[in-house]
Amino acid sequence: MNISLVGRHVELTDSIKEHLNSSIESLEKFNLDIISVNAVASLQEKKGTSIEFSINLAGKNTIIIKQRDDDLYAAIDIAIDRAQKALRRLSDRKSDHRNESINDAKNATNSKIDLSVEQESLEDEIVPHELELYKPQEIGDVLESLKHSDKIFEIFIDHEDKTRVLYKRSNGKFGLY
Repeated sequence: MNISLVGRHVELTDSIKEHLNSSIESLEKFNLDIISVNAVASLQEKKGTSIEFSINLAGKNTIIIKQRDDDLYAAIDIAIDRAQKALRRLSDRKSDHRNESINDAKNATNSKIDLSVEQESLEDEIVPHELELYKPQEIGDVLESLKHSDKIFEIFIDHEDKTRVLYKRSNGKFGLY
């Protein structure tokens, strides 16, 4: 990993350089291919000091972290925490989502599951049941039974052999399909 430290309008003392290097080296624990890290410390009038990290990753976009604070050491620490958070997210995505082709996933799934056994088990669970034919009912009779029950709707066949649905509405009235 290449590390570049630059100071704009601020002199980078040995202690600042040592703090920057140790902070940047802590980013290696995420096992990402970090190509280079550029750190630019600057002093701005009336705004305090700021630090900007540009982290170049192999095969990924560049991560840029900017932090402004009155104290340069505090700005460095906050920016490194933000960089660690961003790298942790990338590392978690990399470890959680293994790159696996669709064919590999299908083969792995098919080798674990015997489709004929699964088909037979599904067939065993489905049991056909013949419904009893109900005699035609009057709408008034169904209305009375629905009023005195906790049901929300009732399906029935009327005298014209039409399947009808009588239901309770939210305003207390009844509807009929």
